[in-house]
Amino acid sequence: MSQQPLTVEQFLMANPPASLGGAGSLTALLSAIGLVGKTLARDLRIAGLLNMLGMTGETNVQGESIKKLDQIANDTFIEVLQRDGVAGALASEEMEKPVFVASPGRPAPYMVLFDPLDGSSNTDVNMPLGSIFSIIEHQHQDQPPEDSDLLRKGIHQLAAGYFLFGPSTMLVFTTGKGVFGFTLDPTVGEYQLSHPGIKMPSRGKVYAVNEGNYEKWPTGTKRYVDSLKKPDKAAGRPYSGRYSGCLVADVHRLLLGGGIYLYPGEINKPEGKLRLLYEANPMAMVVEQAGGRASTGVTRILEIEPIKLHQRVPLIIGSADDVRDAESYIQERAVLS
Repeated sequence: MSQQPLTVEQFLMANPPASLGGAGSLTALLSAIGLVGKTLARDLRIAGLLNMLGMTGETNVQGESIKKLDQIANDTFIEVLQRDGVAGALASEEMEKPVFVASPGRPAPYMVLFDPLDGSSNTDVNMPLGSIFSIIEHQHQDQPPEDSDLLRKGIHQLAAGYFLFGPSTMLVFTTGKGVFGFTLDPTVGEYQLSHPGIKMPSRGKVYAVNEGNYEKWPTGTKRYVDSLKKPDKAAGRPYSGRYSGCLVADVHRLLLGGGIYLYPGEINKPEGKLRLLYEANPMAMVVEQAGGRASTGVTRILEIEPIKLHQRVPLIIGSADDVRDAESYIQERAVLS
């Protein structure tokens, strides 16, 4: 009789993370986050039947129009994690200010930052979507958390991961001891270990970037992307372009098969578009734990000192050798070919 794959809870019991609050409380928090994913997977499957598509008519703190599914996903994260009681602060890309969860005793040991629905442009066309989360320690547990407590470098994350909502629903996360993927079995309502110890190839054959922004890029970025298209059998080029409009889906492809994702800075927008705390940091932790690399093109993502909750950064992420090549072009160290 074949052995059943481990559930998330069984996996964490067998591989307890060394973290504040102990394995039990972090397991409880990750289980609650897992419930968020199950709820969103259900909603996304039938969104077109429940009037969940389209816009709310409002804008978020970034000045972007809010889609109904963005709001539903954000509300789901807040509702589930408020009930959990292990997270003392919840910060989202969609909210100007964090939600602080009152505790009758000692404040909760963890804080969660999240992008509730990544790939919003895909919501109305039945294409891949994701959610991203980052878990950090509440350092000052003798007092309630404040906004400033959430401004921590990515190297201080205790855990990070994402959901991928595609043909199957996957939960991929790290607690600092490698990267593990779990696939949701809807027949039993459990995430089961399907991708143990994910290792990213050091180099790939795929690149993901929105080339519609090409004319806005600095010269080094243009030269790098141009280089990927030039035939060079020894270097494994040309690369294939694969861009879905969903960061989670594109990076997940690279995590398993190798390659590089770029959302670079632009000449008139050098800070880039993606958010450091909700997108770049958690994805960088996952990729680095799998042997990859994440950079602005100049600086390691996980070493950036955040100065505000909704800070943006350029993101170059993927196979280590590919990212190093991109850095060389962006820093204008690469020799013209």
